[in-house]
Amino acid sequence: MGSFNQKFKNVKKKREVLIMKTKFNTIKFELRENGIGILSLNRPEKLNAISFEMEEELHEILDHLMVNLECRVLIIRGEGRVFSAGTDLQEGLILNSKRKPSGYERFYYLNVPEPLKKKLYHQWRISQIIVKMRKISQPIIAIIHGAAAGGGFGFAMASDIRLASEDVKFINASINIGLSGADVGGSYFLPRLIGMSKASEILYSGRAIGAKEAEECGLIIKTIKKENLLNEAVNYAKELLKKSPLGLRMTKQAINLSLDSPSLENIIQFENSSIVLTFSSKDMTEASSAFFEKREPKYSLS
Repeated sequence: MGSFNQKFKNVKKKREVLIMKTKFNTIKFELRENGIGILSLNRPEKLNAISFEMEEELHEILDHLMVNLECRVLIIRGEGRVFSAGTDLQEGLILNSKRKPSGYERFYYLNVPEPLKKKLYHQWRISQIIVKMRKISQPIIAIIHGAAAGGGFGFAMASDIRLASEDVKFINASINIGLSGADVGGSYFLPRLIGMSKASEILYSGRAIGAKEAEECGLIIKTIKKENLLNEAVNYAKELLKKSPLGLRMTKQAINLSLDSPSLENIIQFENSSIVLTFSSKDMTEASSAFFEKREPKYSLS
């Protein structure tokens, strides 16, 4: 964590400009003073294909966000023409090879001679990104334009709120290249987002889902002009910032638990605990004062 923090550069400017910035090779991360983080997939020349290096950098930033209380809402986006074309297939061929190209020594799953094990260990590594997206306490707003295929589709589904441009195409790509259509959480998220029947058809067929269909079935909440996507997402994030920090974090926990809860009684017990805990925090006192004084609440970041 220390090495990660050393990458940050503090910038003293007016409110809502960047206060934290770090440089990566395949992603960009910016944390604004108001608590909005913006994570950009940044391989535009490769259609933001998910390379081994991007996977490691996503792990690094998500590990940091696990314990970063200053970042309260996360926006994820893609640079260039598309959100993400999915896994980098050219790099994926390395998993079939017994040879390890120069410069790839740091990827642990390539340090075994057996191709099957390389593929399995790599699949574990990329799928854990999806798990961490749900584990971080920040609500995630995905803004999607162009193609969101394969792993890119997975990133979108693992987010909490999805906004998309008119040219969006969601594609469950793995089924189209001879693989299983169940990949990076798709068979978990999609039935829960849009229902079993519709999800099954999409997962089996691998066909592209456009903006109109995505909005009608509830995969996205709104279609927006591409040039307005980021501003709209920031506006959504600002609305969330009006809620208490602890309240937002516990709400995401409740949503996660409710996806898998075996009974109503289980989730009610957690909801009861979260209400009592948040009721005991200073956030609630500030929210009540702001309500009666007809002003915006002023929460501490933590």
